[in-house]
Amino acid sequence: MPDAKARESLRKFRAVKDVGAKYFVSSSGLGVVLALALIFIFLFAELAPIFAPAEVDVSTTYIVPGGVDQQTLLLDMDRYQEVGVRYRKDGMVVFFDLASGDPLEQVAIPLPEGTRITSHAHGEPRSNLVALGLSDGSVMLVRHDFDLDWTDDIRTVLPKLEFPFGAEPVAVDDRHGLLSHLAVQQGAGGTALAAVTEDNRLLLSLLSAQVSFMTGETVVDAARYDLGQAPGDVVNILISSNWSNLFLSDQGGTLHYYDIMQPKKTRLAHSLKVVSDSSVSITAMDFLLGTVSIALGRSDGSLSQYFLVRDENNNYFITHVRDFERHHAAITALATEYTRKGFAAADASGMVGLHYPTSSRTLLLKKVVDRPIETLAFSPTNTALLLQDGASQVRLLDVFNPHPEASFKALWQKVWYEGRAGPDYVWQSSSASDEFESKYSQMPLTLGTLKASLYAMLMAIPLAILGAIYAAYFMSPRLRAIVKPSIEVMEALPTVILGFLAGLWLAPFMENNLPAVFSIILLMPPMIVITAFIWSRLPKSVRLFVPDGWEAVLLVPMLLVLGWACISISPFLEIWFFHGSARQWLTDVGITYDQRNALVVGLAMGFAVIPTIFSIAEDAIFNVPKHLTQGSLALGATPWQTVTRVVLLTASPGIFSAIMIGFGRAVGETMIVLMATGNSPVMNFNIFEGMRTLSANIAVELPETAVGSTHYRILFLAALVLFALTFIVNTAAEMVRQHLRRKYSSL
Repeated sequence: MPDAKARESLRKFRAVKDVGAKYFVSSSGLGVVLALALIFIFLFAELAPIFAPAEVDVSTTYIVPGGVDQQTLLLDMDRYQEVGVRYRKDGMVVFFDLASGDPLEQVAIPLPEGTRITSHAHGEPRSNLVALGLSDGSVMLVRHDFDLDWTDDIRTVLPKLEFPFGAEPVAVDDRHGLLSHLAVQQGAGGTALAAVTEDNRLLLSLLSAQVSFMTGETVVDAARYDLGQAPGDVVNILISSNWSNLFLSDQGGTLHYYDIMQPKKTRLAHSLKVVSDSSVSITAMDFLLGTVSIALGRSDGSLSQYFLVRDENNNYFITHVRDFERHHAAITALATEYTRKGFAAADASGMVGLHYPTSSRTLLLKKVVDRPIETLAFSPTNTALLLQDGASQVRLLDVFNPHPEASFKALWQKVWYEGRAGPDYVWQSSSASDEFESKYSQMPLTLGTLKASLYAMLMAIPLAILGAIYAAYFMSPRLRAIVKPSIEVMEALPTVILGFLAGLWLAPFMENNLPAVFSIILLMPPMIVITAFIWSRLPKSVRLFVPDGWEAVLLVPMLLVLGWACISISPFLEIWFFHGSARQWLTDVGITYDQRNALVVGLAMGFAVIPTIFSIAEDAIFNVPKHLTQGSLALGATPWQTVTRVVLLTASPGIFSAIMIGFGRAVGETMIVLMATGNSPVMNFNIFEGMRTLSANIAVELPETAVGSTHYRILFLAALVLFALTFIVNTAAEMVRQHLRRKYSSL
């Protein structure tokens, strides 16, 4: 025995170890909490910029370049915000320095003698196409553009003016009537012009131009159509870029839609009253990007969005989609963004508003001048606005509006997107078209995550929990020593392998043997019960050949025979009950069937989750104090009564934890759902359709998105939702576990 000095030394050493262990455990726990907090902070920091408010600030102000004696028809600027362009009513085009307002170049449009400009229109903003309607019924088509010169590695913007259909006007009205209103749109096959004459006739011209190989002259081919009298006194006219739709608004406040898909059969398809009363009139109207939606402003300062929707007979009609925050005075000008669905509106009080339809938001209303705003234009990068007020002053506004697409409604509520019959939850972050309307609803992804987890748990929980009960309480120790490690080794199997097998082997197999799969699922439980019943009725001398706790091994050959039999008769079942094809039968009764569906995911992901649930639940059941089970058996309870009324209650905290950990594992799974679901972001729980989960969506799209973009930050929102979901589930599970532990600790 150590002497007193040695014992004192040992006590001090133990005390040091105790204190060290105490602080090590405490610091480790705090480290875990700190790591979780840092993850949350990082995700929120990446997400936070999408909630930053839009800002508009006046950068510079100067008198309109090129003289104040002529009306300004149109303003525009280059993408670098260095050179602006002004179209004057007398046909002069002025290029000027945006920073100072100094004129750089003036080009006179060669108007025929004796004619004047009576109307004007611009095409889709990216085309830089301008049409000038003349008093003799002809139209001059002009395009401004900006070249770059890099002499001495210094960027210089070189403005230029082009005449895509030659320097001569294009005749539109054979009667040479004055053109009071005009619309132009460049399409794949040329350019479309729609015009209203002074006597209210509606005209349509489809133009194409070719340069003669021999002479170098521009040859214009024009197809002209007289569409009859326009309904009412026209205020605005628009034509879509696909040359299918023509819209007119009149002074009575009615919006008219013409179907011009076949110009010779043009018809007035629908008219809609778009003002609340006779004292309100339409004051501004323009297409949003893509020429599908119309932004419409009124004299009372109200703004609305309209587009075409098909009815039950597949005919288009004009539909009011949404309203925006009202301005304080009549809307005087609209400007649409070049690369997004947003637009700016200016009013007679000098206020500018930024609006975004998809997120149903008015992002900003700000007074920038004390006079009415007459002309408004966006920069090609959507970062600046150029306007002219009633005092002939031009202002360049800096615009900060990087993430207008994001709002609570756009992310979590139904949104009415262009071309759809009604509001819906949609995730579609990209498209091959620049005119695409981004759809960032998180609902299909969240629902897909829960759907995949639900079907995985439906398979995993019964097999894992019942298997854990049998292995811990009824199985032979020797067999348990083989089975439990084998199942735990399954957890080490890479999920990418499981996803690969599920997508390339299991999904086609199930599609070709659907009756067999359901036959196995339905027949397995009763066959197990029947086999157990038959075994219990065999003579004891026969049952002695199988040691206690090894009876489950007898089920293996039965299950193999059952599987073989179901697969063998599957073709006959399809013929007898499903007219030869189970998949086609499901389609005929209105159930969509995808090869990679929730059933495949449930089986594959359930296989991955089973080892986690089984291992934790089995340990919890096996470690129930023996005196409890022995006492129950001593009091006359059967083994099954002891399991259900003593063991499971005592082990319930551990079993519940096993289920919740398995659920968390299923929620965060990536590779299986990525490879075996088809990745379709659908909003249903159809077991025969796939889904897209939060984790799979992040894995697929994050490497391809632009850093700092709205799409990039919304993917971090998906990560935050996933993190919060697992955090909430695990926290709730721990609270329930503690409650169960306290409740049954007295057993």
